[in-house]
Amino acid sequence: MLAGKLLATGTNTIAWDLSNAVYQGAPVNSFSVAAQEATPTGVFFKPDGLKMYVMGFASNSVLEYDLSTAWDVSSASYLQSFSVAAQEIRPRGVFFKPDGLKMYVIGDASNSVLEYDLSTAWDVSSASYLQNFSVAVQDATPTGVFFKPDGLKMYVTGSASDNVLEYDLSTAWDVSSASYLQNFSVASQETNPTGVFFKPNGLKMYVIGTQNDAVWAYNFV
Repeated sequence: MLAGKLLATGTNTIAWDLSNAVYQGAPVNSFSVAAQEATPTGVFFKPDGLKMYVMGFASNSVLEYDLSTAWDVSSASYLQSFSVAAQEIRPRGVFFKPDGLKMYVIGDASNSVLEYDLSTAWDVSSASYLQNFSVAVQDATPTGVFFKPDGLKMYVTGSASDNVLEYDLSTAWDVSSASYLQNFSVASQETNPTGVFFKPNGLKMYVIGTQNDAVWAYNFV
């Protein structure tokens, strides 16, 4: 899943423009999670860049890392994990509410978005399962999830349908209140989408996939 800071640096003229992205090179901006997880499938950052969360497909766990330097993954150190195996044995993506008090996991065993409450913000060890919302009617292989900053919209990447699926939430951040609205096909660019991310103003959408191993940027016009 795409989440966190897409571009590391930039002025107003280059920020958010994928054509200006430059990989800074290992080891400066790389960090191996192999000691904890052999098949990482999603990543999310705390808004201040001091925590990183990785979705572990093999371990069925959300892995929590501390970063001693904000946004610098080379400064990451493993802290703890939280197993979602009781709810999902094929987890694909993870997302957090901006205040860190809710965590969402999507997987293609349950074909659902799973909602967890955290009694301590950003501490996965304090998570407890609350409820889920099935997206199986729209896609049998959901792979990524993203929420609008106000929690009133949810977006899911569907690997079976090659769509980004849009849902309205009548109660912010409550997945049980979700209702399907519409979809957008990315099949012309990617037939195995695995994650979706939006610019905060909602005017750009980014989709990643394994067919082309690429990030695709879409404008809203």
